[in-house]
Amino acid sequence: MADEVKKSSEEWRRELTPEQYRVTREKGTEPPFTGRYDDFKGEGTYYCVACGNPLFRSSEKYDSGSGWPSFWAPVSEDSLATAPDDWGGMRRTEVMCGRCGAHLGHVFEDGPKPTGLRYCTNSVALDFGREKREGGTEGD
Repeated sequence: MADEVKKSSEEWRRELTPEQYRVTREKGTEPPFTGRYDDFKGEGTYYCVACGNPLFRSSEKYDSGSGWPSFWAPVSEDSLATAPDDWGGMRRTEVMCGRCGAHLGHVFEDGPKPTGLRYCTNSVALDFGREKREGGTEGD
């Protein structure tokens, strides 16, 4: 895992769109069935939009019918972090980028085999097929 990324709110606001900031830094959610990756079928890797950390592979993506991109496993155990989320009286587990702490969505225990997990993720928190880390390459 690459070094942890820490930035001020002002730095994040300069680097992210208003919607990316709302979701990744303020724990927002995009409306279901509106994100660009919900029905996306490309092959490759999904990266954190904020720091370029590899999060999920297209081979672990599936159609959960939830309206958000869903994956049954991350790229690696340390690519993600989780925390309890009891907002609004619902008991859930928040999923964040393991490198910069960006809010990605939530993980549920109703996914397919082999893990039984459903990482329900906001499209706006993802970037597909590009390395964004310093010194990385760009390209789809």
